[in-house]
Amino acid sequence: MNTRAELLKGKVRGVQVETIEDPLMRKVRWLDKLVDELAEDGPLEKVLR
Repeated sequence: MNTRAELLKGKVRGVQVETIEDPLMRKVRWLDKLVDELAEDGPLEKVLR
């Protein structure tokens, strides 16, 4: 996992990513958010704020 993944902020499926305590679930949500943003042709700068 990229060390900059911790920069991902926002909600994924109604859950605030930075509030997830379980490290594995947080990583899964980070990947889910990246896939969602890329599928919408969104810039990564929007995700990595």
